[in-house]
Amino acid sequence: MKIVVIGGSGLIGSKTVTKLREQGHEVLAASPASGVNTITGEGLDEALAGTDVVIDVANSPSFEDNAVMEFFKTSGQNLLAAETKAGVKHHIALSVVGTDRLQDSGYFRAKQVQEDLIKQSGIPYSIVHSTQFFEFLGGIAASAAKDQAIHLSTAAVQPIASDDVAAAVADVALGAPLNGTLEIAGPEVATLSGLVARYLSEVNDPRKVIADANALYFGAKLSDHTLIPGPGANPRIGRIDYDTWFTNRPPAKA
Repeated sequence: MKIVVIGGSGLIGSKTVTKLREQGHEVLAASPASGVNTITGEGLDEALAGTDVVIDVANSPSFEDNAVMEFFKTSGQNLLAAETKAGVKHHIALSVVGTDRLQDSGYFRAKQVQEDLIKQSGIPYSIVHSTQFFEFLGGIAASAAKDQAIHLSTAAVQPIASDDVAAAVADVALGAPLNGTLEIAGPEVATLSGLVARYLSEVNDPRKVIADANALYFGAKLSDHTLIPGPGANPRIGRIDYDTWFTNRPPAKA
């Protein structure tokens, strides 16, 4: 089976490519660096020729409202049109648990547009909704930082390791299209402010996390139900907890 992974050189994409190749599948890691650009359309038709499954794990390089909307809309339209032309049988996209509950955020409005394009495309699809990655805790802190203080919500989170995300995406790609959504999450629930404070302490970052129930998360206010799988979602739960992830994470780049 030929599988194309859009965003195949990124964190989740590269891990997904490795897992699928280990199982003997022909996998193309597609990205602008490899000559495949979903924004301009460059290389798309050639990459998708003879492809059975497309996995889209690409992310916008900018989270600014207009830029991120333009990215997901343009990329989604170009990719889905090329898939229709190529006769792709299954489209998988990685999105975020709570996307529909976070529409005050420009980023999540753009992700909702991406999901709507997929559902309207006529291509059999599966959408994987993931909770936050452990690997993004530092980025979450940076997004909320002002001088030496970091204001973060006390809302519940159930973060997941990127290895578990890639395993779930690979399994979905090898199954029948869901024509629906699978939610995935890590094995533990914590507060966003508490988990980031713990992470910063353990990497010897001196900045202080201020727990604030009204703090915004990428422009949206959170509740305890916003970022965790919804009732009746029957989520797939990852194997890797925070302690295991932190102990085994790659060393920070100098």
